[in-house]
Amino acid sequence: MAETEKGKEKPIIQVKNLYKIYRVGESKVYALNGVDFSLNKGEFCAVVGPSGSGKSTLLNMMAGLEKPTKGEIIIAGTHIEKMTESQLVTFRRQNVGFIFQSYNLIKTLNAVENVALPLSFRGVGKKERTEKAKQYLKLVGLEKQMDRMANEMSGGQQQRVGIARALAVNPRIIFADEPTGNLDSKTTKEVLKLMRRIVREQNQTLIMVTHDNYLAGFADKQIHIVDGKVMKIEEQNHDDEEEL
Repeated sequence: MAETEKGKEKPIIQVKNLYKIYRVGESKVYALNGVDFSLNKGEFCAVVGPSGSGKSTLLNMMAGLEKPTKGEIIIAGTHIEKMTESQLVTFRRQNVGFIFQSYNLIKTLNAVENVALPLSFRGVGKKERTEKAKQYLKLVGLEKQMDRMANEMSGGQQQRVGIARALAVNPRIIFADEPTGNLDSKTTKEVLKLMRRIVREQNQTLIMVTHDNYLAGFADKQIHIVDGKVMKIEEQNHDDEEEL
């Protein structure tokens, strides 16, 4: 089997010759036009590009929310492009966590209840899911806000709850679509550093879509996408010691 360039185990995500073609009247629009890349476990990757570049389409396909026109998406050895809708629902529930720009918290639930909610869908008992929710809220620095309702929290606190909720299901991959779009610049920096630290500590794989090159700079790997094509892939090492 092909090894990664670092000589580790096979990549957690492989995208091969991926196309998404929409028909608009008589013409074809290539939202993705032959995209290839791979990601390793424990990487924080930013997919960066201008509006309409195809980055959100790519994220949706890797998350099993949209079907490619052609090409392969292999996640942890499984070809998801061949799955049925019901198989994809199960796959997402078992493997994927999401962090949303709009937080998507339930305003009438407190922080613990919001983080525990996805676990209840998996049939985890109340005591266990409450303990797990508290564990991840501590990880994101919200041990003092556990009983607060979502609508009583700042945007940065709500996004930290969103990160804890994504982590609580122990996903193989976390997808974040413009996760700091509603936050001010100071809070944005704090949330991105937090995401980077968690990727390291938990050995998670996190894929973030952004139009902002500065935000993409927090990631280990940047995939630059323009007009549905990968223009370049950059890797960078962060020395976080002085920052965190």
